[in-house]
Amino acid sequence: MLSDSLYERGEALDLVAAEAERVRAGTGRLVLLRGATGTGRTALLEAATENAEAGGMRVLRVRCSPQAGAPGSRLPAIEQLLAPVRKLTVPAERGGSRDSMGPMRAMGSTTDAVDRPEDLPPAARLWRSLCAYAAEGPVLVAVDDVHLADENSRCWLIEAARRVDQLPILLLVTERSQYDVDAPYTGLVHTLSPTLVRTHTLAPLSLDAATELVRSSVGDGSPQSEYSPQWVADCVRAGAGNPLLLRALLEDLNAATGAPDALPETCAALYPGAYPAAVSWWLDCAGAATADAARVLAALEEAAEGTDIELFTETAESTGADPSRVRGWLTAMTRLGLLRHDADGLPRYTHPLLRDAVLAGWPAAGRQAAHRAAAEVMVRRGDPTEAVAGQLLRSGTVDEAWATDALLDAATGAVRDDRTDDAVVLLRRALTEPMTPGRRAEVLTELGSLEFAAVRSSAGIPHLTEAMRLPGLPQYRVRAAMALGTALARRGEARAAVTLLRNLDGQLTEHPDLLHTVQTASALLADHDQTTRDEMYRHLRDTAEHSPRTLGAAGRALLVRYEATAGLTSADAAMKQVRALLAEPVGHLAEPFLLGTAAAVAQWADELDEAERLTDRGLSLQRPTLLHPMYEALLNVRADIAAARGDYGRLLNDPDSWRREGTGAPDGGRSGPEWRTAGPGKGSAGTSTSTGSGSGSGPTNAAAHVLLALVETDRIEEAGRLADAFDLREAHDSWELNRFLYARGVVRAASGDPAGALGDFLECGRRQSARDVLSPVVTPWRSAAAQCQLALGHPREALALAEEDLRLARVWHTPRVLGRSLRVLGTATGGRHGLDLIDEAVRVLREASVETELVPALIARGRQLAAAGEGTRARKSLREAAERAERLGAVRLYATANESLREGGARRTTTTLTASERRIAELAAGGRTNTEITELLHVARRTVETHLTSTYRKLGIRRRGELTAALNRAPHVPHAPHAPDVRRTG
Repeated sequence: MLSDSLYERGEALDLVAAEAERVRAGTGRLVLLRGATGTGRTALLEAATENAEAGGMRVLRVRCSPQAGAPGSRLPAIEQLLAPVRKLTVPAERGGSRDSMGPMRAMGSTTDAVDRPEDLPPAARLWRSLCAYAAEGPVLVAVDDVHLADENSRCWLIEAARRVDQLPILLLVTERSQYDVDAPYTGLVHTLSPTLVRTHTLAPLSLDAATELVRSSVGDGSPQSEYSPQWVADCVRAGAGNPLLLRALLEDLNAATGAPDALPETCAALYPGAYPAAVSWWLDCAGAATADAARVLAALEEAAEGTDIELFTETAESTGADPSRVRGWLTAMTRLGLLRHDADGLPRYTHPLLRDAVLAGWPAAGRQAAHRAAAEVMVRRGDPTEAVAGQLLRSGTVDEAWATDALLDAATGAVRDDRTDDAVVLLRRALTEPMTPGRRAEVLTELGSLEFAAVRSSAGIPHLTEAMRLPGLPQYRVRAAMALGTALARRGEARAAVTLLRNLDGQLTEHPDLLHTVQTASALLADHDQTTRDEMYRHLRDTAEHSPRTLGAAGRALLVRYEATAGLTSADAAMKQVRALLAEPVGHLAEPFLLGTAAAVAQWADELDEAERLTDRGLSLQRPTLLHPMYEALLNVRADIAAARGDYGRLLNDPDSWRREGTGAPDGGRSGPEWRTAGPGKGSAGTSTSTGSGSGSGPTNAAAHVLLALVETDRIEEAGRLADAFDLREAHDSWELNRFLYARGVVRAASGDPAGALGDFLECGRRQSARDVLSPVVTPWRSAAAQCQLALGHPREALALAEEDLRLARVWHTPRVLGRSLRVLGTATGGRHGLDLIDEAVRVLREASVETELVPALIARGRQLAAAGEGTRARKSLREAAERAERLGAVRLYATANESLREGGARRTTTTLTASERRIAELAAGGRTNTEITELLHVARRTVETHLTSTYRKLGIRRRGELTAALNRAPHVPHAPHAPDVRRTG
């Protein structure tokens, strides 16, 4: 029987059966079955009529619709209902002009004697037909969807309900009863006495019933074990306890082959599409206002921010809906099971698939209008611009200033939070809104810069080019040109970049400050190509000779830098010049160039604190999101400063302090930097040791510093893997490639490959010399090559390299380069004269406290003294070297000093942990990160890293996870008399 397929409708069927028994006894009644769309009113009606027929009752049926009835019909629904019996009981109507409906008078009574039936009003004739039919036996009058019937037919049924109590007639009527946003339908029985009608409201299916319906539908032919409990629960949620929706969904799912892994979240995955069709019908039944509200809610929920009740209500109100009715609809739909409230109390559809079905078929213009209305509401409420922009991303062009401001503010926030992809999307959307040419140029420049860095190197070029071509103030064009030039240079197109900038010269004749800026930017970008660089600096020197003021302060600073690298000036002279230039007034666009160039010179001059201040000032003037020739240069200077200080921990573990996008390990050093396992340009978070710019042009200064830091911390194998990961055949010709060649040479030398290292050092020197970069202050390739020549048994060649290095070092004349050159020349020279040279190196470096070069000089002196038979002095020098290397965190030099001590028969330095080392090690073993230890003990992070490095070496371990066991084995000296105080030493 049909009733067997119904769930939780037994009570309604029992009610109808009981009333049918009353009818058989001659007492009729109206039974009203009410329910929301899809709750199974029609199915229940059909089951009830089937049961009545089985019990011997005759059944008259009609399904109401707005279009029912023939043209001219006065009671179309009733005429259709009684058509089968009127042919038997009443002559055909020949027309009439009486009122089609009147109350009791028009209906007449069952005993009215009228000789001419055609003279009766239509309502009375229909009533007489029904009464005559009922006189032959009990009748079930089944009327489906009475809410769709014409008004006259509904009045006829109401009047009939008042008269059937003495007749064997059961009026069984279904009516849609659901809270809609539109003005409510009054209902059939609102004027009837409760004694005349039995009403039953159909509730949504319970969770158990809905679950059973799903399991019974998918169980046939397939083991239930194939369908996970989660899948079943998702089906129940998507069906929302509504039999219509649930059965339609199951129809689509049963059409698929095999057990699904998960319920889809979009209707596109459903076939043949019964479910979205059912949802669409559900919306149609609810009316236009309700459908609009339902779709607005779905659209707002689809946004990442979701929606609150007030936002939804006010947005729906913009479509003309009554806000009070909208709030009531939310409550009603929650009770019906189609909506739920999430953990934050926000209204949501019970499943994403239901939400998608609600949106299916809604024109794009409707969605966009809803999101625009929501954005306007949020702006009025003062919501965060990020939330407003989330709506604007889904709306069409608003064509108003507030939308532009919201999108750009949100993009700024995304950049600040390092959500580059989000910023790109927001800026692209902002460009569809109105803005002035200058502002559009700024947005295009920032967008192009972000696309170049985050998407791919070619992605930003069109937007940067467009920014250059916009009319407006020349400074916007200059910014765009510098960004485009930077992008081209990083792609290996340095000549094109310089040509691009030089082409602006004629447009800036009335703006000397901007002209100076463009000339300086051109010179800086020319560093990426040797030929272009030679041409550019030849032009700068000629200009400086004839009219130096036309260069501007930043351009003259570049010439000071050139002379420093070419070995043509001393550090004192260079610093005097750049300090004078810094005192000159300079335009805001040119200032970063002056600061960055001055910082580089100061770093070479060992004025590290001053260099750091200049670098920080320069970076504070930069927007990291904009491509700028000096931004990378400033970051490179920051890295150079860290290397000069021997701050290896910062170079390896604190990428945000200087690197473009980061290559460091997570806090605490629990795992190595991403370059341990990733090749160039690939990291765990999409970061890169190559360029950080999306250019993919090969190794950079960042990679070179990482290699050198790995060597100094005795992580030679890791350094080798990173060095080998770069394919230099694809690298662009630039100064950064030369720095990398030097660093790779250091790695190869430390790995026991002096021949391979020598090749790298000489190639680095050849390339640097071709650029007129001769001074060892930039890349000390001669000293490094000289040591390789000694290792290969070529002392004459080593001596020549070392002597030339010292000659150039005496020109620049800073302790760092001078001490290094003296050390290497002393080693190459040997004998008493060689020892004197190394003694001079130690003295120079000790007076200047250049620890990174003093330690190698002390080791070289110790070895020379040991070779000369002065064991006591040798051991003293080597022990000092070991102690200084340990404090510095230079693990390789520490090991070298100890190895030299052993070779000389001396006892190596202590392996007992100091009190400070043990305290830090115990905290680390207990799970504290380096940052937490730093904050807990109020010491510098570098101090923590140095102590842990020393602890690892003394305990003979390599990983943090080995600390606990190693500490238990190690001797504990809680009151070591010479334990260093754990304080900030950097």
